[in-house]
Amino acid sequence: MKKNPGRPKNSEAIIKDVKRVTRRQFNPEEKIAIVLEGLSGEQSIAEICRREGIAHSVYYSWSKAFLEAGKARLSGDTKREADSTEVNEMRNENAELKAVVAELTLRNRFLKKLSKGME
Repeated sequence: MKKNPGRPKNSEAIIKDVKRVTRRQFNPEEKIAIVLEGLSGEQSIAEICRREGIAHSVYYSWSKAFLEAGKARLSGDTKREADSTEVNEMRNENAELKAVVAELTLRNRFLKKLSKGME
């Protein structure tokens, strides 16, 4: 519920609302470029953050994630996202395996019923 609905907001409150709504979303390539620029040391982190409109804590969290990912990759962790062809191949293989399991289950039940009838 808004306080004082008939009263106009002051300019600072309007600016904060606009900034909150229009917060920029950075894609991974932009984040990497910003972190690499900071690591190069040509500009201070404060200058980069001010220019990009991000908080220092955001820059340092991106930097930490970037370095951790690099460390994991160099240590042999090759976990990666599967592309769509791999996903489709795995789905097809999964469907085939489910069909085989269903067929073997039916055959097993039939043989059990058959063996009980022979007793």
